Amino acid sequence: MSKLNEDVLFLIFKELKHDKKSLYSCLFVNRTWCEIVVPILWENPGQYHGYNSSMSKLFKSIILHLSEESRDTLGIDNSITETYKRPLFNYIDYWKYLDISFIENLIFGRRIIKNSSTSVIKNEILKLFINKNRNTKFIHLFIQDKYKKYYDYQLHHISGAEHCFSNLESFYCQGDVDQNVMKGLAKICKSIKKFRFEYVSCCADISGIIKLIEVQKRLNDVDFTDDYYNNGLNTNKSFYKSLEESLIRHAETVHYLRMDWKPITRLLSYLPNLLSLEFNITHTKCWDELDYLNDLSLPNLKILKTHRAPSKSLVNLIESTKGHLTEIDITYNDIDNERLIQAIYQNCPNLRYLKISLMNNTNSLISEFENLLINCKLLSELIIEIYDRYINVFSWDKLFIILAKSAPIGLFKFKFHSKRFELEDFKLFFDNWKNRNPILLTIGYNPFSISLKEYHQLVDLFEKYKVKEIIKKFFISCLFEEFEWN
Repeated sequence: MSKLNEDVLFLIFKELKHDKKSLYSCLFVNRTWCEIVVPILWENPGQYHGYNSSMSKLFKSIILHLSEESRDTLGIDNSITETYKRPLFNYIDYWKYLDISFIENLIFGRRIIKNSSTSVIKNEILKLFINKNRNTKFIHLFIQDKYKKYYDYQLHHISGAEHCFSNLESFYCQGDVDQNVMKGLAKICKSIKKFRFEYVSCCADISGIIKLIEVQKRLNDVDFTDDYYNNGLNTNKSFYKSLEESLIRHAETVHYLRMDWKPITRLLSYLPNLLSLEFNITHTKCWDELDYLNDLSLPNLKILKTHRAPSKSLVNLIESTKGHLTEIDITYNDIDNERLIQAIYQNCPNLRYLKISLMNNTNSLISEFENLLINCKLLSELIIEIYDRYINVFSWDKLFIILAKSAPIGLFKFKFHSKRFELEDFKLFFDNWKNRNPILLTIGYNPFSISLKEYHQLVDLFEKYKVKEIIKKFFISCLFEEFEWN
């Protein structure tokens, strides 16, 4: 029974892993709680330590784990070991998320080590983390090119690397990382599920990345992120082609895919089991010659996010999803918005989240929103961005009347963005929202189209309806920020 209680406590504490204060307080309840909480707190210390003073304390804790021989080699200030007792736990053993840049940030600027170069310190610290005597293995590894020109990160050559990285589940690399290290890791790591490669266009070579992708046995979640201002234009297209071809080998297991470029191959045709697909294309001309998307079928797709994708391709893609889509996020598509909205409400009965940008002839679409609200009865969050070139062209009052009349009962989270809003439109909306769930509302506006006086009038109006319990929470900003309501 005691063992069962400890298992239950562990599951509860795992749910609190992002709540540092609550977890920390649990340390002092009793020894059992402490022994359960410590491994959770220390599996990813990087998520808790962002300030310099906090980083300094963490670094001192790490130093105390070094052997006496290593401390002598580094010339560590004796006051550290005299002031601080040796840790009660081997905290390093619980560390499961190895972020090389975080380790570097810990080392830089510390004054407690004398007469040692930073490279020597780094090597001693890495040997502390990577060795064959660790009881636990890393599940996440993050490598970036930020320090590449200063240090030679041959992680795979450190004694114990095969033991420490053999159970790696997620891998994140950024920029022009050392391809020899990638090839070395390919010999060790075969169980990566989540793979993220950022700034593809910054690389001179990706042969090691390709090898690491190819050898995985259960690759499930892939994220290829590129330079926002360059993607699809100046990069060696052979890199994109090679990355896509390496994914085709994992057609049966890849369920989540993000790409920041127009597909070079017919990759998507080989991934029928996709549950989530995201495209972020900066330049509209990158979508030329995408006719094969018109015949694409992704029957299991639940999440679709696109940036500047043509409506024709999106309509055909949505129609192929067999009603499973629950989340759609479409930003900056072309002018055929009416057909797109029709495709959504005709094919997405399980839709819960919709974000859509409207750019031209926006008022002609308002009637289609009523059909959408009537047919998508599970919708719980609606985000509408208006980017008409002229101020006051969109009739928010008409949309608000439709929302108040036809919104499904579970829909009360709204985010609206426009160049400006009129007070009377919102007053109309709120007066017609009576006897419904209180609204969670986010407003984004153009700071050049609304005066400070008008901004305060908007806030006052929202506060008034918050007192009336028409609004539960609201947020107004000139930046249309993405965040989740608590």
